[in-house]
Amino acid sequence: MDVHGTVAEGFEPVRDAFAGNFELLGDRGAAVAVYRDGHRVVDLWGGSRDVDGDTPWEHGTAQIVRSATKGVAAAVLLLLHQRGELDLDAPVGDHWPEYKAAGKERTLVRQLLAHSAGVPVLDRPLTPAEAADPDLGAAAVAAQAPVWEPGTDHGYHAQTYSWLTGELVRRVTGRAVGEWIADEIAGPLGAGLWLGLPEAEQARVGRVGPVPAPESAGALRTRPKRAVSEAYADPGSLTRRAFGAIDPLPDENDPAYRAAALPASNGIATADGLARFYAALIGDVDGGRRLFTPETVELARGEQSAGADRVLVVATRFGLGYMLHGSASPLLSPGSFGHPGRGGALAFADPESGIAFGYVTNGFRKSVTADPRAQALVRAVRTALS
Repeated sequence: MDVHGTVAEGFEPVRDAFAGNFELLGDRGAAVAVYRDGHRVVDLWGGSRDVDGDTPWEHGTAQIVRSATKGVAAAVLLLLHQRGELDLDAPVGDHWPEYKAAGKERTLVRQLLAHSAGVPVLDRPLTPAEAADPDLGAAAVAAQAPVWEPGTDHGYHAQTYSWLTGELVRRVTGRAVGEWIADEIAGPLGAGLWLGLPEAEQARVGRVGPVPAPESAGALRTRPKRAVSEAYADPGSLTRRAFGAIDPLPDENDPAYRAAALPASNGIATADGLARFYAALIGDVDGGRRLFTPETVELARGEQSAGADRVLVVATRFGLGYMLHGSASPLLSPGSFGHPGRGGALAFADPESGIAFGYVTNGFRKSVTADPRAQALVRAVRTALS
């Protein structure tokens, strides 16, 4: 496998690990980017643009990143708070009166971000077409009764996070969340990331799909705990219902789905776009100014929810919209914050080391929060810093 791109002196272990992902872990097409103190130190890509094709991956190829989108959407709400336009400790219903229904009157904005709002499921799942309609999605979560008292427990809002965050942004700003990201984040930073892919960018996006775990002896193999396997197998579990809030699952290669704006699941990004975004959360970047103040960084990574996750059935840790370093989702260090995408993608920032990381792939595995390919690259970054 030919690996293209560059690494700064000292970051050669990342190139080695990236090549190893193709040789040992079955990557078909992927890219990784790393920034340190606002400067890009890793920019690598390789393989095919499409999971089922042989057109080469090029510099600037983008892919759907699933739940890694959540970290970008969270930044919108935190930036609105930073600008004095949104109080994290105010009831959601202050901005969105319809949300006060069915026992959600006291739900706070911070609880939406911390996955403690109690609405990870919909009693009636939405079709892909309904899910893409922001009015229908917002109405569905506004009418939904919580499955636990908001703020008393936590569980991953895998799909409903889309309409919870998207509608709140629309109520506060009068703008669609994807438009806000384009105008206030991606555009000024020159970052390759989109929520609601413009038609002009469709040609740069590769096809994604499932890939099997490799059979090679050198491959890292993981087995989920029995309780986790049973939760995913049980149609009535919160796990299945949360991930099944859109039913049937959308075709992620459909241009109409890519053009929709679902902040939980369908952002499109390059590896560099994700890494550059996270670099800007913690400091200035080449050609761009920082997004978060130091105080907002501490809000983002301050633990809000921790322990047994009602949906993922493992111990998770969440800040305000971001997964935090832990056994279920290992990042670079205890101070890191970011978000994985189910089956592959990963992006995060580590303020102490000044590292920002982005990995995207077109081959999705069954992993939810800790894909072996992304973890191999994280370990390599750790080695480069040692």
